[in-house]
Amino acid sequence: MTAGRLSLRRALVLVFLVGTVAAAAGIGVRATFGAHVAVDEVQYLLSALSLAEDGNLDIADEWADQRWAAFADVEPPVQTEVLADGREISPHDPLLPVVLALPMGLFGWVGAKLALAGLAGLLAASTLWVAVRRFAIPLPLAAAGVGLASASAPLAVYGQQVYPELPAALAVVLAVAALLAARPTPGSMLLLGAAVTALPWLSVKYVPVAAVLALLAGYRWWRDGFRHSVAQLAGGLVGMGALYLLAHRFVWGGWTVYASGDHFQESGEFGVVGFHPDYVGRALRLVGLLVDRGYGLVPWQPGWLLLVPALAAAAGLWWRARRLGGDDVASGPGHTAVLGWPLLAGWLVATFVAVTMTGFWWPGRQVVVVLPLALLLILRWLAGAGPMLHRIAGTLAAIGVLSYGLLLVDGYQREITWVSGFEQVDNPGYAFVRLLLPDYRGQFWVLHLVWLAILLGLTVAVIATHHVRNEPTRKGST
Repeated sequence: MTAGRLSLRRALVLVFLVGTVAAAAGIGVRATFGAHVAVDEVQYLLSALSLAEDGNLDIADEWADQRWAAFADVEPPVQTEVLADGREISPHDPLLPVVLALPMGLFGWVGAKLALAGLAGLLAASTLWVAVRRFAIPLPLAAAGVGLASASAPLAVYGQQVYPELPAALAVVLAVAALLAARPTPGSMLLLGAAVTALPWLSVKYVPVAAVLALLAGYRWWRDGFRHSVAQLAGGLVGMGALYLLAHRFVWGGWTVYASGDHFQESGEFGVVGFHPDYVGRALRLVGLLVDRGYGLVPWQPGWLLLVPALAAAAGLWWRARRLGGDDVASGPGHTAVLGWPLLAGWLVATFVAVTMTGFWWPGRQVVVVLPLALLLILRWLAGAGPMLHRIAGTLAAIGVLSYGLLLVDGYQREITWVSGFEQVDNPGYAFVRLLLPDYRGQFWVLHLVWLAILLGLTVAVIATHHVRNEPTRKGST
């Protein structure tokens, strides 16, 4: 065992503990002032309880017995439509309840949340491993970046919120790890196939990200001559897709789980994207998901602002590598695409498909699934940057960790909750930042245009700097 491997193993354990502890610390903060668990979390936990006790997804008896009273002071919204045979099946995909069935059955809602916190730690360790082994990011930088991101919102929050977001992020990271293996082995193919298959079973909204990952694997393996592996992967995923559709028709009565939801009986299951979607208006979320003063990523963890220059640098690396025909781990076009295209797919779903950006949940929910990819892009950019940028990034990320700590303090004192009142947190820094960020639920145009100009300026500056730094020297020049 080499010292380097030992050092990596210690770092993996460390970030696992950071991710797990940071997430578990949030369990003591209520979801709403009247419940430890609220909104869709109730549906997932009752489904998990039904699986543990009855072996099925029918939660009619759980509602009749008021099993929700263990974690809520008032009756939650039902959400389910009674089917013709009397069953009530939650309009949510079942993989998360399957994962949580054992801890929910044994230890109740706290056990389920602790299990999710363990997955948060596993996500942190997996992201660090991919950063070091697949992208050659220096271990100290990778460990610090993953640790800070895992100890702040939204990853720490969704590390205990009963939603499929964090397990889906873990599936994405595992898929990337398998996809970037030197060659498709039975193990890497099985891991990739399982991760891609898991995403729709966690939520149908992850299908575009899953499809992009599968297409990237098919393209890379076909290009590299592993065409039998491509055929095997394609055949397996087609079979899993057919099984998914058949199971949903049989259990939920439609092509998606929304067919069993009471809210969609008149509009149909595809009303989940909105009854009259305004896609031009939704385009504002391209910026709003990042900088909205309440529901953006930046006000809670300013380090995510570095995603913009990191994306610009990645685009420059991709273009240069394509021109020169390279495909090394650090800057090859294939490796950039493995991060960039799934990230784009997830961000576009959050922008144009999700019915709202500002729902009854903690900010950033719709993009958590691809945030580890964003983190890897940021770390790869910082790996080639100087110490000044490292200090700036560290300061921004540390502010995010402090912000999460202040949320925990106010949450334990029952002044805020995870889905209501969190914008009233006792955080002077956040109060100041709010003045600088647009509020997309109010008057936002001036600050929206200001931030659009800032983000575009950052992009142009990074691309221009990168172009000058990496422009090949002409023959004969001095």
